[in-house]
Amino acid sequence: MKNVDLPDFMKYKDKFTNNGFVEKISHVAKRAGAKFVYGALVLYYTLESDKVSVKDKAIIVGALGYLISPLDVIPDAIPIAGLSDDLAVLIYVLDKVWGSVSDEIKEKAYAKLSKWFDEDEVAEANHLFDKSDDK
Repeated sequence: MKNVDLPDFMKYKDKFTNNGFVEKISHVAKRAGAKFVYGALVLYYTLESDKVSVKDKAIIVGALGYLISPLDVIPDAIPIAGLSDDLAVLIYVLDKVWGSVSDEIKEKAYAKLSKWFDEDEVAEANHLFDKSDDK
């Protein structure tokens, strides 16, 4: 089995806080889109699961820390491209832990998403792993 080096998400672990996550998501929700927010919520709720390894939780905390960190590879203030690095990190980590994400977590994330987005926007979350040029 080939050993793949993970990006160093852990340098952002100290940036992650529950309040920081909620504040960041509330500020970027409409601009980022439902797909981005759904991915972030799934990772956030996955932290509460006892079915996820400590290693995976560490990667999730690092990714969410990167998400809320003011230091990005591509600054969030840049329209469209600004959140692309954040989305890439979310998708990468989601892909790593997706097998441990329960239907209950997915439903909880959808329920929260439905409070913030209209029905058409929520439907975007069904295509979380699809490649997209707009986000």
